[in-house]
Amino acid sequence: MRQFDFAPLYRASVGFDQLAEMMDRVLTHDTPQAGYPPYNIEKTADDAYRISIAVAGFADEDLSVEVKEGALVVSARKADEGEPRTYLHRGIATRAFERRFHLADHVRVTGATHENGMLHIALEREIPEALKPRRIEIAKPHTAIAKDVVDADKVN
Repeated sequence: MRQFDFAPLYRASVGFDQLAEMMDRVLTHDTPQAGYPPYNIEKTADDAYRISIAVAGFADEDLSVEVKEGALVVSARKADEGEPRTYLHRGIATRAFERRFHLADHVRVTGATHENGMLHIALEREIPEALKPRRIEIAKPHTAIAKDVVDADKVN
């Protein structure tokens, strides 16, 4: 019997409610996601999320955050440093990267901040008024009949 690991669903997407669409996307994806740079996805409120990406060694001008074709694309490219450095140990990676997060319908990026080596991206789900549930009042039968009678009296 096959066992499915649903961790990729939570790693690469934000706010999806259509489980079938997500499963199809994950199961048809041939190449695994790289582990660089590390990141967190957290739910900060009912309809709010935050993606935090560890970007130590990158300046604001080295980072790019874009939304295109239903995906959030975060990329970084380190500018040339001038003279080469000689490292005895290099544990802080500053290699270029591009990380994509698929966004669900009605999820939009509301802002991004870069502080203490972390890039924080705020997202919010905005459900249009037409899709929000609304309550329909149920009229009493005698109220509806009385209204029809009054309208008939006005016509005659």
